[in-house]
Amino acid sequence: MSGILYGFLWALARVVAWICFRYRVQGKIPHSGGLLIAANHASYLDIPLLGCGMRRRAWYLGRNDLFPIPVLNGILQALGWIPVRLGRLDREAFGKAIKLIRAGHVVVIFPEGGRSHDGHLRPPKAGIGVIVSQTGCPVVPAYLKGTFDVLPPGAHWPRLRHITVRFGVPIQFETGRQKEKAETKQFYQQVSRTVIEHIAALGQVPVPKGRVDLAAETPNRPTVDAHNAE
Repeated sequence: MSGILYGFLWALARVVAWICFRYRVQGKIPHSGGLLIAANHASYLDIPLLGCGMRRRAWYLGRNDLFPIPVLNGILQALGWIPVRLGRLDREAFGKAIKLIRAGHVVVIFPEGGRSHDGHLRPPKAGIGVIVSQTGCPVVPAYLKGTFDVLPPGAHWPRLRHITVRFGVPIQFETGRQKEKAETKQFYQQVSRTVIEHIAALGQVPVPKGRVDLAAETPNRPTVDAHNAE
């Protein structure tokens, strides 16, 4: 049932985006296999407009306080929202994402950890490296251009502006034969920094300055039990 509703909302979002925002998609994601999509985040419109740019169903990691209404919360989780508790490595949420990727699905993460309040890219957090280290999956960078102009933080109504979604070439990180190295903070920093640089290149915007935020998300050896995560 959730698949039917997801498909209906996907088509509706695509039509509305095309009519109201001259919506365009550049590039595409692989047709099969588990993968992680990493995108900039500047507006509440990012999730539906990124989703309708893909021909595959996706699941989305997002902060757990976005939708406090219980009924709506449950519906959105059925549609693909994976709520993440902030301030530490949420093993349950990351475990679910890892399990989905291992099963061949698409998971979306916003490396900045939240919406940008000025439309500019922010330094990334390290959570993306945890997922890559335990799945070895490719990472597809994506850039949403125009969503901040359409619905910036604090705006009550969307404005009519053009929106373009750009998908980059998948990035593959070496993890299989270097498992010990792939479970270090240095590896998480390398992954996060590389991905945010690719996102910036897609948007032709400056790479954010500042170090990758490692403290809250990466204990020394973060083994996430994906088999027990629901």
